[in-house]
Amino acid sequence: MHKGFVVTASLLGALAVLLGAFGAHGLKNYASPTALNTYETAVKYQFYHVFALALSGILYGFIPASGILTAGKLFIAGMAVFSGSLYLLTFFSIAELNQFKWVGAITPIGGLLLVAGWVVLGFAVLRFKG
Repeated sequence: MHKGFVVTASLLGALAVLLGAFGAHGLKNYASPTALNTYETAVKYQFYHVFALALSGILYGFIPASGILTAGKLFIAGMAVFSGSLYLLTFFSIAELNQFKWVGAITPIGGLLLVAGWVVLGFAVLRFKG
């Protein structure tokens, strides 16, 4: 097991629950429906990839390959960039800071990092000779 990945997944999972609750109860009076949808997408993808990170941490105990480590790091970076940029877009929308809409341009980079994490994880498992 990769303890760091499992602990990080636990913390990011708790954060996703808190952010989701905040979005459902705290933001509805301030954010437009479009901004709320963006925020919900950020929470969903963070939550999905918390499980991917936890899986990477657990798999590393059975398949101690560098690809598993790379996948976990890609999942962390992808969550930070993808979900983080969407959280920022929501904040900027609520604060009417339209000059920061360019942050949305980095969201696809986060998505690519998440996809790369899945691909690298799959190849690491596929290459394992056990």
